[in-house]
Amino acid sequence: MRKGDSVTTAAGRTLEQAQPYRAYATITGIFVAGIALSGGIARALGRDPRKQTWLDLATLSAATFKAARTIARDDVASFLREPCVEGEPHDSEHEHPVQTGGMEQAIGELVTCSRCVGTWAAAGLAATQVLAPRFGRMLTWTLAGAGVNDFLQAGFTALTRKANEPER
Repeated sequence: MRKGDSVTTAAGRTLEQAQPYRAYATITGIFVAGIALSGGIARALGRDPRKQTWLDLATLSAATFKAARTIARDDVASFLREPCVEGEPHDSEHEHPVQTGGMEQAIGELVTCSRCVGTWAAAGLAATQVLAPRFGRMLTWTLAGAGVNDFLQAGFTALTRKANEPER
């Protein structure tokens, strides 16, 4: 299909408007299978995910924030988004998922949504912490530190901007 061509689906939508439900189901199945496989491997290795603490959850949360923002927004991860988006992949504000009605569109929607890709990042980081604890902890704590740094940098910028405003 060439850009500008219009195909009508059985639901009466044009392909540009079609939701890739089969692709969504496939992606969801892969996610659930990955979690189940990780749980099975953890059990076979004698690793108990219940040994995680509240500190692990807080660190995982900060790391997930950073990983999701990096994948969905940062230039450094534009190569991940580029195959599945239209617009300039180095300008996350002006890129949007391709409208194929298939897997490419569904993946584009996933990698341009920080909340959506955050779920995958959290699952991957949590699985890594359980299956490869040393590497997982190092990765999670590094991303968490970078996430906290983002907040500190934003707070510092806001504070200095406010301090430099002329008094009224």
